[in-house]
Amino acid sequence: MNISAILSAARPTRSFASRIAVLALAALAPLAAHAHRQWLLPSATVLSGSDPWVTVDAAVSNDLFYFEHVPLRLDNLQVTAPDGSAVKAENTSTSRYRSTFDLHLSQPGTYKVSVVNQGLFASYKVDGQTRRWRGTAESFAKEVPANAQDLQVTQAEGRVESFVTAGKPSDKGLRTTGRGLELAPITHPNDLVAGDTASFRLLLDGKPAGNLKVSVVPGGIRYRDQLQEFSATTDADGKFSVKWPAPGMYWLEAEVRDDKASVKPAKSRRATYAVTMEVLPQ
Repeated sequence: MNISAILSAARPTRSFASRIAVLALAALAPLAAHAHRQWLLPSATVLSGSDPWVTVDAAVSNDLFYFEHVPLRLDNLQVTAPDGSAVKAENTSTSRYRSTFDLHLSQPGTYKVSVVNQGLFASYKVDGQTRRWRGTAESFAKEVPANAQDLQVTQAEGRVESFVTAGKPSDKGLRTTGRGLELAPITHPNDLVAGDTASFRLLLDGKPAGNLKVSVVPGGIRYRDQLQEFSATTDADGKFSVKWPAPGMYWLEAEVRDDKASVKPAKSRRATYAVTMEVLPQ
């Protein structure tokens, strides 16, 4: 038996090892750029039948729609019915990696599912040691020392959404609130087809959010070597368009940083928006 030949055959070639290294770096790159995405994932987005229900998963993860980090908390869950009224989620639960809840779609039309969070982030020094804090405006004075040095406070506004339709799509439940970064659909979010181009508008405090980058990421990151992310940019009216390359679930995200904080003692603001949409085959 030629031991040298066996060892040579078992040893990866230089080109093979190089490919492995490239794939490893490609897998790590999206995690560094977009770690800890927040998302809602309905079990279905378009339903029919006489008594439709949907189950929604909510999580924060590196890989989209895969449970491996922490659950998305449901304390600030809001569900808007097709007639504009508030709907209570049923069977809510939070486990190690995800939260879940059920929605009874008792009205025909489109429901907007949102988790809306607001709070403060602070960094400061005490006795030369850097500290970081996050919490509500009410708890700020109690938990951040009065003698804090180099204090920097940012107001955070985050909105995570998805949309579900029972029967025929409707628009009344899609109305925006005029607070933070929001999506004002032009193309209905439950009427998306692969190969078509859909249009949307982003609003900041009810006004067009112009020149804003919108990242679009197809689901299934865990099973790809490349992220396949692409982007669009809003025009002066806050409008942007997306041509869907293939059917599946997509995650869209945008962020604004400005000095328009409305909660003291914050001097700056970070507003984020993320939405999950389903694109159906032609």
